[in-house]
Amino acid sequence: MDLTIYQVDAFADDVFKGNPAAIVPLKDWLSDTALQAIAMENNLAETAYFVPHESGAEGHFHLRWFTPGAEVDLCGHATLASAYVLFKYLDEASDTLVFETRSGALAVKQEEGGFLSMDFPALSLDPATENDLIDVFSKAIGQSVHEAFTSQEYVMCVLKSEADVRAVQYSGAIEDALRASPFWGLIITAPADAGQDYDFVSRFFAPEKGVPEDSVTGSAHCRLAPFWAERLGKNDVVGYQASPRGGEVRCALDGERVTLSGRVAPYLVGTISI
Repeated sequence: MDLTIYQVDAFADDVFKGNPAAIVPLKDWLSDTALQAIAMENNLAETAYFVPHESGAEGHFHLRWFTPGAEVDLCGHATLASAYVLFKYLDEASDTLVFETRSGALAVKQEEGGFLSMDFPALSLDPATENDLIDVFSKAIGQSVHEAFTSQEYVMCVLKSEADVRAVQYSGAIEDALRASPFWGLIITAPADAGQDYDFVSRFFAPEKGVPEDSVTGSAHCRLAPFWAERLGKNDVVGYQASPRGGEVRCALDGERVTLSGRVAPYLVGTISI
């Protein structure tokens, strides 16, 4: 069986930036074993698969996301990438796509300037109740954690400065701290330096899912956007994920939803033989 694969860089203006994702369009689902094996072989943060919705409705698809290690409930950059593939390569006529996912229906629209905007859930954060959580993650990342919050299987550590976020070096200590906790994803964040054209910075680590450090993480911004919107007193905020590749996410809060917007750069079109 031959399958077409597209690799694109999401939340990026140019290739080699943002977050790479592999997209494999399907007519029907392969077995979960095959989907996971392809994702492992690709060895990117995410491989996404979509099939047409059984209703036959224009612009309506089912979408699933796999890291090299597991299927995940929510992925922003591979959703953005999937929409880009449909618009650019597969001649999708609708201006708005709807993806049915583990996290419900997610809509993606084409905007001016080459931007794609995604309608995602705004996810809440709770102050950490574990007494030693701040100390554990301060030691793990080698920087002082100012505040800590939790959200489902994510822990978010707020640092004092952008420089502190950028200075963190991934090490096995982060993996050890996560394995000893109830969480598999670590967000670190801080306000942007004065004069930047973004409002906050972040980084994201998920070694248990086969992603030691993710390049640009939409699901993290579902939590970061409402947090920083409240802290900064405005609904529209811009985040910069300060990974080695880097990428910018425009965020607009609307009640229990958040719009995440970015551009996509094409990199590769190929064929998988399985």
